[in-house]
Amino acid sequence: MEILLPDGWKKGKGYAHGAAVTLQPGDKIVHLGGLIGWNGQEEFTSDDFIDQARQALENTVAVLAEAGAAPADILSMTWYITDKAACLARQRELGDAYRATIGAHYPAMAMVEVKSLMEDRAKVEIETRAVVRSS
Repeated sequence: MEILLPDGWKKGKGYAHGAAVTLQPGDKIVHLGGLIGWNGQEEFTSDDFIDQARQALENTVAVLAEAGAAPADILSMTWYITDKAACLARQRELGDAYRATIGAHYPAMAMVEVKSLMEDRAKVEIETRAVVRSS
């Protein structure tokens, strides 16, 4: 198993940001832990839902790149949000942030409202699974 940690990022305390397993030469499954809307130094730059979602998506792309994966390799995503009403009210902005970061790739997704996340300021957390094929 390969642990995924982008250059300059702090190592997770008791967890990995992502992991990859090679299936056949060049093929691998990539699992990203729940990435939230802080930067690689674990600092929040905003408490805004859309800003945090955009940062979580940018974090997703950065950790995927460590496995040699791209957004088009994403198989599925699970989003955990702390405010369903805020998400629904800003759905267009969220879609814009998603397309600007991930592109026109729409994998299987689930979104779950939760009471809170482990980091008190976090408003969104995204788990991602991807498959990188050699051919």
